[in-house]
Amino acid sequence: MRNYRNYLKFGLLLLCISFQSIAQKTDAKEIIRLKKIAQQVTIIRDNWGIAHVYGKTDADAVFGMLYAQCEDDFKRVELNYIEKLGRLSEIKGESFLYNDLEIKLLIDVNEAKTDYKKAAPWLKKLLNSYADGINFYLHTHPETKPVLLSHFEPWYPLLWTDGSIGAISTADLSTGELKAFYSGNTAKVAYTEREKEIQTGSNGFALAPAKTASGNAILYINPHTSFYFRPEIQITSDEGLNVYGAVTWGQFFIYQGFNENCGWMHTSSGVDVADLYAEKIVAKNKKLFYEYNKKLLPLKEKTLTISYLKNGTLIPKEFKTYFTNHGPIMVKRDGKWISLKSNNRSMNSLVQSWTRTKSKSFDDYQKAMDLKANTSNNTVYADNKGNIAYWHGNFIPIRDKKLNWSKVVDGTTSATQWKGLHAISETVHLYNPANGWLQNCNSNPYSVAGTNSPKEENYLPYMAPDGENFRGVNAVRLLSKENQYSLDKIIADGYDTKLSAFEILIPSLIASFEKNTQPNEQLYADLVEPIAILKKWDYYAKANSIATTLANEWAFKLDPIIRKAYITEQGELDQIENTKSFAKNATADQLLPQLQFVINELKTKFGTWQIPWGEINRFQRLSGDITLEYDDNKESLPIANASASWGCLPSFASSYRKGSKKRYGYSGNSFVCAVEFGAKIKAKSLLAGGNSGDPKSNHFYDQAEMYQKGQFKEVLFYKEDVLKNAERTYHPGQ
Repeated sequence: MRNYRNYLKFGLLLLCISFQSIAQKTDAKEIIRLKKIAQQVTIIRDNWGIAHVYGKTDADAVFGMLYAQCEDDFKRVELNYIEKLGRLSEIKGESFLYNDLEIKLLIDVNEAKTDYKKAAPWLKKLLNSYADGINFYLHTHPETKPVLLSHFEPWYPLLWTDGSIGAISTADLSTGELKAFYSGNTAKVAYTEREKEIQTGSNGFALAPAKTASGNAILYINPHTSFYFRPEIQITSDEGLNVYGAVTWGQFFIYQGFNENCGWMHTSSGVDVADLYAEKIVAKNKKLFYEYNKKLLPLKEKTLTISYLKNGTLIPKEFKTYFTNHGPIMVKRDGKWISLKSNNRSMNSLVQSWTRTKSKSFDDYQKAMDLKANTSNNTVYADNKGNIAYWHGNFIPIRDKKLNWSKVVDGTTSATQWKGLHAISETVHLYNPANGWLQNCNSNPYSVAGTNSPKEENYLPYMAPDGENFRGVNAVRLLSKENQYSLDKIIADGYDTKLSAFEILIPSLIASFEKNTQPNEQLYADLVEPIAILKKWDYYAKANSIATTLANEWAFKLDPIIRKAYITEQGELDQIENTKSFAKNATADQLLPQLQFVINELKTKFGTWQIPWGEINRFQRLSGDITLEYDDNKESLPIANASASWGCLPSFASSYRKGSKKRYGYSGNSFVCAVEFGAKIKAKSLLAGGNSGDPKSNHFYDQAEMYQKGQFKEVLFYKEDVLKNAERTYHPGQ
């Protein structure tokens, strides 16, 4: 079943709620212990505010890393764990009740606690240091008022599978269905639905020495996330740790980044990692059973209590929930209860996420991949020996190949059970292709290396249900041409703004306009000049382009099928095929009135339809304060980049906000980095806005104009360079 990734777009709206918990007091002995650890940690902030953390041990480095993250944005650290604990309703109210229930059904807090107790000594040290670093920050910053979590526990990092803290695999279930089952009420209240079809994800490119001017491998790291979701940081220890990159708030490992030997970029994966089972439920002697292999087994019942905030008071609500040997019962379809089998929490995932950061070679990295614990990601890899590699997914259950796993399967028989995990050698992967480059833009792996890509017929459908998209088309087009890549050249290609979808859609629009034998006079008068502009357009998004405005605004009003980012069933058309089919068969009524509507809408807002894209497509940084909204009257920057849906490699997802005439970006390019693996690391990076979440900080907005222009800063990887550009050097607590 398709792996839906649950990205709830909470922003930081909850962060100014007046409800605050009372801080847990730390005893004197504990404070002495924490102060001693802090003296073993040095944090150097460079001239961009990036924290370079140095510790004697790996655990020391983790302590400093979490302390530094809290300095930059404690609110986001806390928010991520409130979500994964299933406690959003305690601060957001009843509207998140069923989102919390979903989390509690899929992630068992007690299992996380048990894993912590049995963790290997080295891992337990890191987990303890994670909690110590945050709790020491709270102790030394009494002015920071948590909205809920006044004390962090060392088992918290065991609440998710891998790097994407917001990624939850639920097949094609919706939160609305969950609510209907457990409340009997289908009204859309008490939950926030996942956005299933929005195209998010990331771009990753790897270049072998034969494709670069220097003869060194190059990696391009380009996650597309909610802005400010991943800050930039470096952690180093005397135990061989030295890694730089992006970390999700509250994690203690670099999620996408590099060390002296190798680098890794994760893109969101569509690999099937969660399945739905139709259960046969039988009532007997006032108890519920489910049939399995012709036997009746007792349905496990568990009472879950979720409290929600209402008028300043926490109100508990109990849910009687049900589980089979597949997992929790989630919905009812066609009269049958449906259970979900998934892997949304795993200690092995945390082990893998840490061990890969210390890889010294391709062999080391492959050993980390052999843990088969990464549920939500594809991986693009490069190293200092010139190797490049790609893995499509990592955790892939073995299933009966005769069944269609994009559908609900029979839960009454062991024939539909998972039978272990596929070996990495059996999954879709590619090492050192002859063409010398690899790419993935959340597209299928059968274009990862152009004509040198893996062949679809060699793999089972559930291993790569991902469809092709327009970013993937652009990446292949660009990487197939160049043979002398430098960091600047790969950055330039990464910022290619060609909107390939319009190569298909605009000709259809023009043909429909020109072939319209009985034109509406007003429609013709409104569209003749806009059509002429679109006819001359080169399909590249530009800030000064009126055509870019017309095309983007028009496309969002067309049939949503052209934005469908994911394939949910075997044999379903992908985005490219859907767009071609739509363009081929669309009638004038499906194309022309939509453009006329755009023209009239722009006239109403601005007095003219001739509006350059940058005039309405803006970057404005907010702090996350609930009282703040995007404001047309406040400072913002024009952005040339456009939606990933149309093929723009530097993604900039924007939308109209409450009371705004202009579009404001909220997701897309966030942390971007290009790395060259020579005798010494060379790298350049860029953040959306800046590394600090504090509006009073110089580093809240110091990269904004660079972000607007796609201008990267030099990464300071070596300590001597960090010291030359040091803004502040201190121990935690100073």
